[in-house]
Amino acid sequence: MKNNKWSEREESLRNALKAMRKSAGLSQSLLAQKLDKPQSFVSKYESGERQLRILELEQVCIACGTTAHHFLKMFSGLQPLTL
Repeated sequence: MKNNKWSEREESLRNALKAMRKSAGLSQSLLAQKLDKPQSFVSKYESGERQLRILELEQVCIACGTTAHHFLKMFSGLQPLTL
């Protein structure tokens, strides 16, 4: 069973990724085209069916007009990590 704290954080991360995409004015299909991936790639990481590797996160951020650094800084401000 997953630790509930991590599950909540993972859900928050998925929500932040989805919000970033929408704020960039991109549908899942348009983002997938920019990434040269199938639409299911975006759908699966947004739904939690798969996780992004760090280099994939970097590509997604760039396709949405930002950097992984900026995205992670924003995310950690919204959802500070406590151990």
